[in-house]
Amino acid sequence: MRSVDEHLNAILDVVNPLPPYEQPLLEALGLPICTDVTSDLDLPSFDNSAMDGYAVRYHDVESAAEDAPVRLPVVGESAAGQTKAYALSPGQAVKIMTGAPMPAGADVVIPIEWTDAGRASVRIARRPDGPGQHVRPRGDDVTAGELLVREGDVLGPRQVAILAATGQPRVRARPRPRVVVISTGSELREPGSPLGFDSIYDANSYLLAAQARAADAIAYRVGIVNDDPQELMATLSDQLVRADLVVTSGGVSKGEYDVVKEVLSRLGTVTFCEVAMQPGKPQGFGTIGEDDTPIFTLPGNPVSSYVSFEVFVLPAIRRMMGRLPYRRPVVRAVCGEGFSSPRGRRQFMRGRFEVTGRGPAVTPVGGPGSHLLGGLTRSNSLIVVPEETTEVEQASMVDVIVLDRSF
Repeated sequence: MRSVDEHLNAILDVVNPLPPYEQPLLEALGLPICTDVTSDLDLPSFDNSAMDGYAVRYHDVESAAEDAPVRLPVVGESAAGQTKAYALSPGQAVKIMTGAPMPAGADVVIPIEWTDAGRASVRIARRPDGPGQHVRPRGDDVTAGELLVREGDVLGPRQVAILAATGQPRVRARPRPRVVVISTGSELREPGSPLGFDSIYDANSYLLAAQARAADAIAYRVGIVNDDPQELMATLSDQLVRADLVVTSGGVSKGEYDVVKEVLSRLGTVTFCEVAMQPGKPQGFGTIGEDDTPIFTLPGNPVSSYVSFEVFVLPAIRRMMGRLPYRRPVVRAVCGEGFSSPRGRRQFMRGRFEVTGRGPAVTPVGGPGSHLLGGLTRSNSLIVVPEETTEVEQASMVDVIVLDRSF
């Protein structure tokens, strides 16, 4: 029987990061950048006004006061994106809008609130503090050649903004993996269709596709494949053209109708094993097709599928994207209730995690059964119990994987 870490390491030895390519900024949102990016220009790229008001020479207004205002002729108007270049002579003013370029010769902006808002001439009744007030100088934010994002940085909204502001519409990044999700089992039915006395609705393909999307992958939910070897092989052949990774659920135990194990064992490229964990003991992993596409064959019980995805598939997806770390971080918390754990297996017990006035705490939710989807729904964490531990005592410290957090 493999340990959890042995199985994960075997997976990560096979799964490789996807090749990077130039992508539009918004398409690369949430992906790590594969190269340093420097600015091609200064930001701002020209001196501009930080206020609505009047661009003037400081020397012409340094004596302005309420009891001794300065009046200057207004020789033009500068608006952002719709103006001609002005050159200001001594003793003149140009009406200016926020973001508009400063006229040559002007070195200060008088806010409109300090004036009578005149059109032909303007009365200025307050002296600015000095040259440069209310002016955004060229390169004040970013200078040409400055590093904007580093290789490995994850592209977020703020990084998108600075790249767009410096005129860069694309960035080099690895793509989101395309994950094909297939549920197997002749007993499965699509939600919304009638149920027979021995049939159930397919939750697993929805669950796993949702997990893949939550991991920032592109998920293709194929749906249900009956326990028929030819149907399974035909489906896999059809889907490989759009798959960077395939995930199946069901058909991997030791039963007579475990079609996934039966079909993929013939290929010789997929290994089926038992992993020392609860839930999720029966696992399969390998590659299929001409492109050696990785395939995960997960157990059919929904909690087993969910936990298996978190422990094994999620790290593989993140490795494909170049996202670090591969695994969710583990935190320590006080356990609110005691429970038992099987010897020799790493248990992933569903829990409800919260940060209280006394610190992080977690309470087990539901039982250990791998079919208890209701308990999984009420949980927001997994309590990780080591293989050698058989009893978790109330108020003891435990390792917890907090779900639904970005990392």
